[in-house]
Amino acid sequence: MLASQVAPFERDFETERADVRRYGAAIVAAVLSLALRKLLVPLLGESNPYHTVWFAVVFATWYCGPGPAILTTLISALGVWYWFLPPAHSFRMQNPKTDIPGMLGFLIFSGFIIAFGEAHRRSLAKSKTAEEELRQLHRDLERKVEERTADLNTANESLRELSSRLQQMRDEERRRIARELHDGLGQLLAALTMNLAIVQAQTNRLDSDGARAISENAAIVHQISDEIRTLSHLLHPPLLDVAGLASALRWYVDGFSERSKIEVKLDIPQEFGRLSDEMEIAIFRMVQECLTNIHRHAGGTAAEIRVHQEDHRIVVEVQDEGKGIPPEKQLELNSSGQTGVGFRGMRERLHQLGGTLEIRSDGTGTAVSAILPLELAAREPSAGG
Repeated sequence: MLASQVAPFERDFETERADVRRYGAAIVAAVLSLALRKLLVPLLGESNPYHTVWFAVVFATWYCGPGPAILTTLISALGVWYWFLPPAHSFRMQNPKTDIPGMLGFLIFSGFIIAFGEAHRRSLAKSKTAEEELRQLHRDLERKVEERTADLNTANESLRELSSRLQQMRDEERRRIARELHDGLGQLLAALTMNLAIVQAQTNRLDSDGARAISENAAIVHQISDEIRTLSHLLHPPLLDVAGLASALRWYVDGFSERSKIEVKLDIPQEFGRLSDEMEIAIFRMVQECLTNIHRHAGGTAAEIRVHQEDHRIVVEVQDEGKGIPPEKQLELNSSGQTGVGFRGMRERLHQLGGTLEIRSDGTGTAVSAILPLELAAREPSAGG
């Protein structure tokens, strides 16, 4: 309470001190200009005694304000009248016809100087106020942009977390469907195969059409069983859980080469260790997607896959000898804009694991490279089986 009462008095005191300094400076300027003019009498003579007092008026107008400038003008006029207009040291005028117009001219032009200076001062004040308002608007805009950016980053982070969760759910659903196909339909087909084998053992009791139908049914059931096994493995290869990434890739590459007639060379160390579940499935899906694209679009007959560790990183490279990707399509694939579903899925998987994806292509083929941090690749103890 006491501080709030004292504060206005302190502000008034500071204002009074500032006024005293301004008026004091104006008085000093007037006195000094008159003294200087007195010293210059031998050089300039007694005529036109207003040479130096103009500087005092300009100084007071510019630095002290209109009130002090008016005081400087009055003191200067009185000083010139008393010291320089004949008779000297008197307020009488010996030549009023010439001295009065000169005095009036000094006062009028001093008034113009003061008015111009005050107008300029107010213009500067308005300009400073406008600049301060602009700076404040700029600061407010920057703050709003920062707030919106923070909100956007939070939303993007939430979307990334949601995307990661959806990806995990898709992987779990694929694993569940693969298990159902293998354990459910696979077992039923195995039972059907055994029953057909029993019937086939008794084909001597059937006519030729019945025996042929039984044989064809056995072949169809065997083909269905192979298709279901392949589909189950493609949805989620059991080797990935049991034996790890290296074995799963070798199995998949061998099957792909056999089906597509594309010679694929797999270069992965024999002692390649286990990684986290997320890392292994991400690398496997990347290789799977790349080989699918090679089969559909590249038009080549050979490809090479390299998986190795380098400087605390895991590097995965898939390269083909096909016709390549057009430059505009390659730029689109390497940007964050609209890309194909497969590449977008690959990039999102790798991004969630702290990795990057790069696509290079020319007329001699396409190379897709992924780099993943090794410190995030350690397999959790509970995941080892």
